[in-house]
Amino acid sequence: MRHKTLAHFTGIFFTFLILNVFHLQAQYTVKGILVDSLTHESEPYATLRITLDKSPDKPVRLNVTDTKGRFQEKLPHTGNYTLQITSVGKRTVVRRFTITDSKRVADLGTLYTCDDAQMLKGVEVVAQKPLVKAEIDKISYSIEDDPDSKTNTTLEMLRKVPLVTVDGEDNIQVNGSSNFKVHVNGKPNTLMSNNPKEVLRSLPANSVKSIEVITEPGAKYDAEGIGGILNIITTDTKMQGYNVTLGANANNMGISGYAYGTVQVGKFTLTGNYSYNYQDQPRSLSESGREDFTSTDYRHLSTGGSSKNKGNFQFGNIEGSYEIDTLNLITFSANIFGGKFDTQGDSHTSMSDHEWNERYSYLTRNRSTNQFGNIGVNADYQHSFKKKGEYLTLSYKFNNSPNNNEADTYYDEVKDVPFSLPHQYFDNEAHTAEHTAQIDYVNPFNSVHYMDAGMKYIYRENYSDSQYFLENAQGEMEASQNLSSKYQQGQHILAAYADYQLKWKKFGAKAGVRYEHTFMDVEYDYMPERNFKAGFDDVVPTLNLSYMLGMSATLRANYNMRINRPGIWYLNPFRDTSNPTSVSYGNPDLDTEKAHILGMTFNTFSAKFSLNANLTYTFINNGIERYSFMNNGVQENTYGNVGKSQRTRLALWMNWNPGSTTRLSLNAGGDYADYKSKELNSHNSGFSGNLFANVQQTIPWELRLSLYGGGSTPYVSLQGKGSSYYYYGINLSRSFLKEKRLNISLFASSIFQKYNSYRNETVTDTFRSWSNSSYPSRRYGISISWRFGELKTQVKKTQRSITNDDVKAGGDNKTGGAMQ
Repeated sequence: MRHKTLAHFTGIFFTFLILNVFHLQAQYTVKGILVDSLTHESEPYATLRITLDKSPDKPVRLNVTDTKGRFQEKLPHTGNYTLQITSVGKRTVVRRFTITDSKRVADLGTLYTCDDAQMLKGVEVVAQKPLVKAEIDKISYSIEDDPDSKTNTTLEMLRKVPLVTVDGEDNIQVNGSSNFKVHVNGKPNTLMSNNPKEVLRSLPANSVKSIEVITEPGAKYDAEGIGGILNIITTDTKMQGYNVTLGANANNMGISGYAYGTVQVGKFTLTGNYSYNYQDQPRSLSESGREDFTSTDYRHLSTGGSSKNKGNFQFGNIEGSYEIDTLNLITFSANIFGGKFDTQGDSHTSMSDHEWNERYSYLTRNRSTNQFGNIGVNADYQHSFKKKGEYLTLSYKFNNSPNNNEADTYYDEVKDVPFSLPHQYFDNEAHTAEHTAQIDYVNPFNSVHYMDAGMKYIYRENYSDSQYFLENAQGEMEASQNLSSKYQQGQHILAAYADYQLKWKKFGAKAGVRYEHTFMDVEYDYMPERNFKAGFDDVVPTLNLSYMLGMSATLRANYNMRINRPGIWYLNPFRDTSNPTSVSYGNPDLDTEKAHILGMTFNTFSAKFSLNANLTYTFINNGIERYSFMNNGVQENTYGNVGKSQRTRLALWMNWNPGSTTRLSLNAGGDYADYKSKELNSHNSGFSGNLFANVQQTIPWELRLSLYGGGSTPYVSLQGKGSSYYYYGINLSRSFLKEKRLNISLFASSIFQKYNSYRNETVTDTFRSWSNSSYPSRRYGISISWRFGELKTQVKKTQRSITNDDVKAGGDNKTGGAMQ
């Protein structure tokens, strides 16, 4: 019945969509084709600017011709219009036309242009910039040249950016992947990287100049294995004014609110952002099982239970600048992020022999609190030279990420258990603190050659203090020296990089190298005999090649080496024994993981259709893997540099705009992975794939409708495999008031299913285990945002700043898991 309802709903929607698209064809339209008057060849990617005669300074449409020089633009209403078509090296074409109710389509036919003799003599002619620009390592979308930026938020504009997909719940993917970093004016923004949709939803688009999608990070970035970078370039216009945006969101799992504002006082410019989120999720369900091949008496272990999670998190930042003069600029920023989640869980455990006769059982009750946060401060000084694009930047950054976990575990209904189950409590305090200093120099020698170089120093401290308490015979909680641990790891990282770029006709090349020396000092307060020091060097090369196949198509090839240093949750030796049948702990002896990536990319884009196809091959010889093994009937879980992997992936991104009010996008990918470990005597391989599709349509009454869905096949890992999944949703929104300053959205996802279930399986020579987790999936609610004031300025930024993205995050306590 549920599937019939879904099919019926989907059929009605697509029937309505098709009828609406046909209805749009009857709306006001101007069309034509632009060709060269001498060669009669089409003029692709010439810029179109359409204005009403009564307001010539405000374009109603801004776009480019397609690959064959054609254009067809929808117009808002009747009136007298002027069309200007500009192209570098060509004379501007100007045509006036009129749209009435009786003449809804203005067919301008073939328009001719020719070389501009004055421009050829060296006279500068100012023309409108194309909206999209492809470079050797990135694609840029000009937000300021798009008229919609005057009323939309940055998140709404992000839907137009090539290689970026935003679904109905505002989840963002870059180049088909959700694993990306967010930078602002070339420097990392922790808030946006952790919560991009919340922050970008509160950022007005008229404060953004352009958005860059950096698909192949070069040597100037830390050698961290990320899929790409979303770089938001803000405007630096020096005007007075202010802008404030307020918003709120309410759904069946919680509420949130946010505020964004910008203001200028004299030479100082400030911008600030704050958001608060509260979540109260319905109860989650879990079950698991294990078969121990080495035992007959204790063969089968079964566990089933549930947990309830609720809490809050909030974040905010402030950024400012002071322009000493036209060549010297000082900027600063500070951000704070933190939250607390409480979890209550109960589970029943039963052990049986090889004939399924129960040997023992018990009930576990767990109450835990997870507190997390991040505090960061940046300061930059930039000196610009008289040559355009040449500058020197000095930067300092401090970042601290405290985490505290407390858990209280006790047992009921204990039956024939052959080991002790005392009431236990642990308090685990951990943090990662960083001090970073950096210097960067950039020099564009000319239009063909470009060079940049820099040096960087990082001092990073990973600290963990885990106190474990057990109930003694007198019923008192007593500290356990054997289970407690105190651990400190200091890292000194010195890095230097150099990049060289060549642009010659249709060919482009970018080569770079990064050298990193790491010195590590590890101390254990309770086990000083384990203290050690180590040092190692990494040379990280990068190479990108590109060739323009035409005005709209590019072929690129690249090689990148990336390294991942393990984070605190991989390194922490603290043993979590709250589940006596399955113990987890980190490995402080982990080494840096090195990945080698070979890739080839083809992309083509136009006003109507865009395509990006990416083929990559990645191999890792010392991969950090989470693995499990049996030890006297107890499953132990930890990490090690024990993996060798090869992965070949083909990713496809497509976007089609059949009309000005319709957009269809697709993200699809498939890969074959092969995992091996000589140390664990394990080998696993297999295919997996994923698909995401999104349909956006403007319907009558200026309503914006979005329908999306996607899913994935099971994935493989070193010792097992995961499960498949699927999801779907719908979003309906409308803007009100003058200049569309008030926006209201209704949204719903997974409305026909209460839970999403995920199954994982691990198979080794000594045991087989599986787990099945069910999380609440049905979601529905309303979102409201209101923008007031007139933004006339934005914080001016240095061209370079510090980015630390070399750490591999992970563990059960990472903050991202609490905000899903």
